[in-house]
Amino acid sequence: MNQLLSVPSQVGLVLRAVRKSAKMSQKQLAAKLGLSQNRVSELETDPGSMRVDQLLAVISVLGLELQVQTRGGSPVAGSEGGRGEPTAGEVEW
Repeated sequence: MNQLLSVPSQVGLVLRAVRKSAKMSQKQLAAKLGLSQNRVSELETDPGSMRVDQLLAVISVLGLELQVQTRGGSPVAGSEGGRGEPTAGEVEW
């Protein structure tokens, strides 16, 4: 899946769509993240309330990755690799 995101509300829509396509309930995702179902609902409806580390944990659990690139171009120089995927246990919600 490749999805261009330009406004925060799109993040929640994509997360919800991917979760549903994985046949995962909010409750199941919440359990994997150590959150309540209500908090997962909030993250999907108001993704602007999420910190970057929290977003990375959610996308990791959903089997996604975040890629930053120049508009219409290649990944940003130096963004390859990284420090590994975050785990839900490393995130303070």
